[in-house]
Amino acid sequence: MKTIQNTIEIISGQGILPLYFNTDENISIEVLRSLYRTGIRAVEYTNRGSEALANFQKMVAVRNAEMPEMLLGIGTIKNLDQAKEFHAVGADFFISPGFVAEVWQFLKSKEILYCPGCMTPTEIITAENAGIKFIKLFPGNILGPDFLNSIKDIFPSLYFMTTGGVESNYTNINNWFSAGASAVGMGSQLIGKKRMQEGDFTLIENEVKKAIEIVQIIKSAKKSAV
Repeated sequence: MKTIQNTIEIISGQGILPLYFNTDENISIEVLRSLYRTGIRAVEYTNRGSEALANFQKMVAVRNAEMPEMLLGIGTIKNLDQAKEFHAVGADFFISPGFVAEVWQFLKSKEILYCPGCMTPTEIITAENAGIKFIKLFPGNILGPDFLNSIKDIFPSLYFMTTGGVESNYTNINNWFSAGASAVGMGSQLIGKKRMQEGDFTLIENEVKKAIEIVQIIKSAKKSAV
């Protein structure tokens, strides 16, 4: 049985959360298969178009048939109606660009992870006081690793993931983990619209594998330093 903590541990364990959206359901499904082949076991599909709900429903069906270990989350959730729609079709976790209290209240009773976007200490405190454990720092390219490094000690019980502007290289990813991130959300750097439209799923797999390897090197170095 999935729990909030279990979902947090899976995302933190893999260290990266690939995220993407495509209007084409077949492309969306093929990207999901590509990610699964790399060893990824949690993915965020972003609610960025009118096709998102129908595509997501088809992706859940394929996941259930072919990828039972995969957690399929939905991002860009901005209101309760959206949360209810995607919960009804089987979303495993939910991510928002900001904290929506009604969404959290709905998901908390169902023991489903809700990860809200926060940009200030006030927003993080509000989410923490509501019982949130997993925070998305957004947009990451504006905040930067120094922001997380400055506030991490104030929130010792929280897990942080940054999304927005994370680069697929050792230096950038290491800066975020050194600052205290548990995971980094990555979209265009790994998947990208051009790669999806060209059907270059092998390139997507290779880029994701590189990112996974970088995270593993960083985590191994941290363990050795302890």
